[in-house]
Amino acid sequence: MSAADPQVLESRLITTGVERLALLGKHADALMAGYTRDEVPLAGLRTTALNRLLAARILWRPDEQGGVKLAPKVRELIAEMLADEARRHVNADVAESLELLRSLVQSYREARDAGEYLRQEQQLLRLRQEVDDLNGRFADAIDSLWRRLNSDFGFVSRLGDKIRENERAQKQIERLLDGLALIDFDELIDLVGGDGTLRKLLVSGLQQQLTQHFTGLREAQRRMIELMARFRQQQSRSRLVAGMAGFLREHPGFVPGNYAMRSEVPALFNHAAPLRAAGAVALDNDADTRVLVELLHRLPKPAQRPEAVAAATAADMQESTLVAARQQALKEDVEGFYLAVVERQGEEPVSALDYLDQAGHDWSPEIWLFQVIAEYQGLPRTEQRAFRLQHDEEPASPFNDLRLIHDVVLQLVA
Repeated sequence: MSAADPQVLESRLITTGVERLALLGKHADALMAGYTRDEVPLAGLRTTALNRLLAARILWRPDEQGGVKLAPKVRELIAEMLADEARRHVNADVAESLELLRSLVQSYREARDAGEYLRQEQQLLRLRQEVDDLNGRFADAIDSLWRRLNSDFGFVSRLGDKIRENERAQKQIERLLDGLALIDFDELIDLVGGDGTLRKLLVSGLQQQLTQHFTGLREAQRRMIELMARFRQQQSRSRLVAGMAGFLREHPGFVPGNYAMRSEVPALFNHAAPLRAAGAVALDNDADTRVLVELLHRLPKPAQRPEAVAAATAADMQESTLVAARQQALKEDVEGFYLAVVERQGEEPVSALDYLDQAGHDWSPEIWLFQVIAEYQGLPRTEQRAFRLQHDEEPASPFNDLRLIHDVVLQLVA
């Protein structure tokens, strides 16, 4: 096939499409009349125009004796454009789209390997259109579901029809979710291979869009379940009222009893909490004094149980007190170290760890050095000048500026 043949085919498609779209606009009144009725009225159509509409598959005749009707695809197109939820259909067939995507990817790879760049661009265009159609199918379905939710299924009048329509919409959501589950991105990754264009189209872009569709479907499903519960509640109440009305028609002389005077009130009417009468003793009534005294003597005396007394135990020193005592002892030992340095009158520097070993204190070297440095830093500036504090330190590693202190040497400045 020559390179000009695809261009000729595309030109023919454009010409035919423009002609058929023009037919839709030219005979819009007759087509909309057929959309709202069972058949298309032929009074305003000439024979030539009717034949052209039939040839373009805009209209069709089910049988020779019957009338002319709108083609199913045209009816769905009008319902989608008008957002007519009563006639709008949700197409949840994802398997066919996946098969077409696999076929188009294979054709694209064959054209790429053969160096047929024009055919490769055409297959890539069809792939993009098919992905857009798949996303548009889910977007239209979600839009249709939300329109039903926002109008509380206002296009159906009776409550029973609302419940059935809600159940049908929930089944559509389940089919759409099942369709989303058919899309295996591991398979798509293996299918596209290392082609960056296909990976962006069929993996990253498609996954992001389908995630949004999945979230929208789950939210619509949750709202529909809430709406179904409300419809069921309304249905139960309406059935109760209808049943009571039917009972009253069968028994016109029925008079409701005084349910408040019954000892056992039916659960249907027993919604109010019972009233408990409050009483109090009238101490200012002298005539009732004897009766009140007798009643008081008849009251049972409360049994007095001996209170258990806990045995006295030695008071435990609280943990915070022990910690404070340890800190004070450490501070006093460090002060003793500083006094020992002062007594030497600056003869030679004194190592903090050597003093710790000689004094016999049980402090760990890290805590001891930390307290010695902290004590020096806590001195006033004038007293710090009286001492010379040197660190015996070395770097942690050749590549780290962290320095490790092994000992501290303190000397009195003369």
